[in-house]
Amino acid sequence: MDRDLILALRDVTARYPGASRDALVGVSLDVRAGDFVAVLGPNGSGKTTLVRVALGLRSPAVGTTLVLGRPAAAWGRRALARLVAVVAQREDNLFPQRVRETVLLGRYPHLSPWGAERAEDREAVTRALERCDATALGDRWIWTLSGGEYQRVRLARALAQEPRLLVLDEPTASLDIRHEMELFELVRALVDAPAGGLAAVMITHHVNLAARFADRVLLLDAGRVAAHGRPADVLTRETVERVFAWPVAIQPFDDRPQMIPLRKPSP
Repeated sequence: MDRDLILALRDVTARYPGASRDALVGVSLDVRAGDFVAVLGPNGSGKTTLVRVALGLRSPAVGTTLVLGRPAAAWGRRALARLVAVVAQREDNLFPQRVRETVLLGRYPHLSPWGAERAEDREAVTRALERCDATALGDRWIWTLSGGEYQRVRLARALAQEPRLLVLDEPTASLDIRHEMELFELVRALVDAPAGGLAAVMITHHVNLAARFADRVLLLDAGRVAAHGRPADVLTRETVERVFAWPVAIQPFDDRPQMIPLRKPSP
């Protein structure tokens, strides 16, 4: 069955003003409904720049970025927010809000010019909390949440936008093992939901979790695509050692490659 093409990057090259080299060079990526794509690479490899270009926040010097067939920069911010929801790497919530009020902020792109919430907005918030297993948190104050609970609430706020594409920038930073696993499991379940139509792009340093949960991996190295495809095809010992400049062993687990960093031999 055909799946909608939600995001398309075509031979994108981008450079920041004053930089000595391009941040991205000839990068292409298609993301369709039902895809879970993990973007991997060392620090400074262009992962965050890829997201900025994809969302139209930075114009490429070469190439095109399309969201549902339309140039990303041509979308108005509210219109784009109805299609794409972003869970940023870091966020400080300084407002005295309860969880349900926080998730309701995700309805901003859908609110009327008067900003009054409607029954459909409250229903969207309830659905988002249910999908993130956060219904019981609805009346809690934000500052009382654990790191894992807060990440679920942030994801619920993104889902309240009712997007077609979910973009997550290192969402497991500072989380323990349990909450890392819960977050990857949740994103996988959201993409696989019977209702369909949702895709996810996740920037992460967790190579092994990406290999276990993602459909495809885009591996960047100094702004270029080092490899792209199924985790088993991308995460080979030769490729990983070359990109991350460190010796590794690759072992299969549940038919997915798992990376084991090795100690360098003593001189």
